[in-house]
Amino acid sequence: MLHPRDALFDDGPAWPALPVCDHYAGVEPRMRKSLALQAELGPVFDVTLDLEDGAPVGGELEHADLIAELATSPGNRFGRVGARLLPWGHPRFEAVADRLLQRAGGRLAYLMLPKVDRLDDLQAAAAALDGLCDRHGLARRIPLHALVESALAVQQAPALAAHPRIESLSFGLMDFVSSHRGAIGQAAMTAQGQFEHPLVLRAKLEIAAACHAARKVPSHGVVTEFRDRKALEVAAHRAAAQLGFLRMWSIHPDQVRTIVEAFAPSAAEVDQAVEILQAAQAVGFAPIRHHHHGREQLHDRASYRYFWQVLERAERTSLAGGAQLPAEVRRAWFVQAA
Repeated sequence: MLHPRDALFDDGPAWPALPVCDHYAGVEPRMRKSLALQAELGPVFDVTLDLEDGAPVGGELEHADLIAELATSPGNRFGRVGARLLPWGHPRFEAVADRLLQRAGGRLAYLMLPKVDRLDDLQAAAAALDGLCDRHGLARRIPLHALVESALAVQQAPALAAHPRIESLSFGLMDFVSSHRGAIGQAAMTAQGQFEHPLVLRAKLEIAAACHAARKVPSHGVVTEFRDRKALEVAAHRAAAQLGFLRMWSIHPDQVRTIVEAFAPSAAEVDQAVEILQAAQAVGFAPIRHHHHGREQLHDRASYRYFWQVLERAERTSLAGGAQLPAEVRRAWFVQAA
């Protein structure tokens, strides 16, 4: 029978299918621990090895060597390891990127560009990185992610998201607040306050809207209270359910599972989506009537797309050993179609 993906979607640009959690680590023991955790839980989160905040001043090239070693090691089991570069304009940007791409360009899933304030910055950085890939004989163009960390960058978000080399935009909460020179108080950096301050909330919505318009992935920033699981859980749910983010940063290994679970659909949502899509597939994806909680509802291809996305999210958030999808559904719609 016709596969839902073939029946429901056009031939436009595909949405990047990224894991819902992006975990950052910059110190060697934590980087190794992060790769071990990814091997344990499965590719439900990315590991971003951090040059910007991880490298000691003056030791950037050596840190690039370490990141290259880890990215090309057996620890990069799923090919979902990326690297955060130095900011464009840093005096060692090209030298460090050159070293990293020479040694690990074929194994990096993406490159994160911090402090991208203007479209010109992004274009220049992308051109430089592509030139380095050409120099080292890399046929692929490595996907780029960018950090939106200032009021100016928020204004540029639609242009940044529309750039063809961009796969995802992330919101840099701490730098965004700091860039306002005290006009935004410290409380806006907290797990609760960042959802209450109007300028911070507006920035998040602008980034999410720009990404959805351009078919890119909006990634929510950090919760620094890494020991407060409840605060993180609430923040992750709000980012996903209220603000439209499809991904979120983790800065401590204990945050990964909480973020993945918060972005995952519930068992009831998965069951409903399976019922509706199986009924739709049986009639060639024509409109159907479906009973839900005692009410009869009409569904057509518009709602089928939503329910298919629920199942895709369930697949991307299935922790190792705990797949949410029924085995027969996964075999029919995901394993064979992969």
